Amino acid sequence: MNDTTPTLLYIDDDEALARLVERGLTRLGFKVVHAASGTDGLDRLAHGGIDVVALDQYMPGLDGLETLERMLSIPNAPPVVFVTAAQDSKIAVTALKAGAADYLVKDTLGDFIPLLHVAIDGALRRARIQKARDDAEAEVHASRDRYAALAAEREVLLREVNHRVGNSLQIIASLLHLQANSSTEEDVKAALTSAMGRVAAVAQVHRRLYTSHDLKSVLLNQYLDALLEDLRRSAEGNRMSRLTLKAELIEIDPDRAVAIGIIVNELVMNAVKYAYPDGAGPIHVTLNAQGDDLVLSIADDGVGLNVKTDPRSTGMGQRIVSAMASKLDASVERDPTHAGTRIVVRFSRVNPPATKPARAAAS
Repeated sequence: MNDTTPTLLYIDDDEALARLVERGLTRLGFKVVHAASGTDGLDRLAHGGIDVVALDQYMPGLDGLETLERMLSIPNAPPVVFVTAAQDSKIAVTALKAGAADYLVKDTLGDFIPLLHVAIDGALRRARIQKARDDAEAEVHASRDRYAALAAEREVLLREVNHRVGNSLQIIASLLHLQANSSTEEDVKAALTSAMGRVAAVAQVHRRLYTSHDLKSVLLNQYLDALLEDLRRSAEGNRMSRLTLKAELIEIDPDRAVAIGIIVNELVMNAVKYAYPDGAGPIHVTLNAQGDDLVLSIADDGVGLNVKTDPRSTGMGQRIVSAMASKLDASVERDPTHAGTRIVVRFSRVNPPATKPARAAAS
């Protein structure tokens, strides 16, 4: 659209009236192009350079309404002002419903030219506004498409990062497992097995994120099941033959899943080392929801916490559990009614606003 000298295509079979329109609108700053029929008007429109159209109704061949319909089927068609000598309001309504920008009644003396000027000015203004709106909407859609493409690319990259990190950590865990199996010293074997479990707890989260439909959450029941399976394959695996899991389907964010996995690893290994001095025994891991909280428990039927003393214990497990519980803003308590040892960890489903020191019971 030419903002300085807009071009009007005037379609009318009345040559004399067309000259009046051309003289009148040229003085008002328009360039006027005349077509004597609907067919000629469509041909001229196809050549481009038309900003607005004034279209008569009664013409030989295609009438105004037929011409209007064909014009508006053209992509980016200019606005059309419908002009006729008929006083029939039905024609006006039909033209406006068909997509005409405006409608006015003409006379043979050219007195309607000032009204035509107002009508085409208004049509051009509305067309500019509509184009600006369409351009803005197109830019919004394009921005959304770009954002969606970037988000998809980011998700692919995050999955690849999680895949590689998970694989790397799993390799480290496997090396620790091999080293623990080859060690003849029980202290070294226990330390390496504990380290392997901690690494595996983190590795499992990354592996879960790689295969998850949602990179922002982890299914705790599946994660803990895989984590316990890793522990069963560890150097202490022969003492975990009766390790069980009962967990509800619960989703949680990856950072908190790591903390939960490390807590489970430490408390299970604690039970393995101290609950059954004479061999293996049952160890039960449970996870369930209670209102807005999640409750995790690790229980054994062994000798009890009060006699779980070992001069080789460094207290590292207790410190790790306390640190992870603080990250979760969790309470960690021993169930005094349980015959063996049952540690209960209670925490919120969502991230806490701030962390506070947690009470921990592990060795």
